Amino acid sequence: MRIPEGKIVLTYDDYVLLPNDLNRYEILEGELSVTPAPSTKHQTISGNLFILLAQHINDRDLGKIFHAPIDLILESTSVLQPDLLFVSKARQHIVTDRAIEGTPDLVIEILSPTTSRTDRVTKAQIYARHSVPAYWIVDPEQETIEIYLLNVDSYRLAANLQGETLSAAPPFDELKIATKSIFS
Repeated sequence: MRIPEGKIVLTYDDYVLLPNDLNRYEILEGELSVTPAPSTKHQTISGNLFILLAQHINDRDLGKIFHAPIDLILESTSVLQPDLLFVSKARQHIVTDRAIEGTPDLVIEILSPTTSRTDRVTKAQIYARHSVPAYWIVDPEQETIEIYLLNVDSYRLAANLQGETLSAAPPFDELKIATKSIFS
């Protein structure tokens, strides 16, 4: 048995061997990321968003919405667990028994003190590189939803939703969100 040379790059095969200990594990470009279970505030926001989006998506038969924990396998060395993700009807082939295996139409990350930098930088770069068309960052402290749309190989801020005003929420053409209701 030899000590491997160079950087150790983890894959999905390594990921499935990790313990089930209430931590959230992800592999970000071959590196292990571990975060504790989300706070109750985080889970309340996630639940409110899920209910709102699920109703909109299901009423219009647009596809499927998933919430964490759900594996998103973008490549063998990038296995992520976004808080929420949407897969349109046209892309249902990426939904398998074990995971979402390919690029979803929308990924939503809810910031926490331990994940803010990862969500804003590392994950944003991974999602952009894998051509995820829409990326929402939900900020519980600022009570905002930042909606980013893919522009070639990076994201541009398309909307910053806040308060009680009904605002459009791409990629959903008919959905208007009063952001305040998501945080209550």
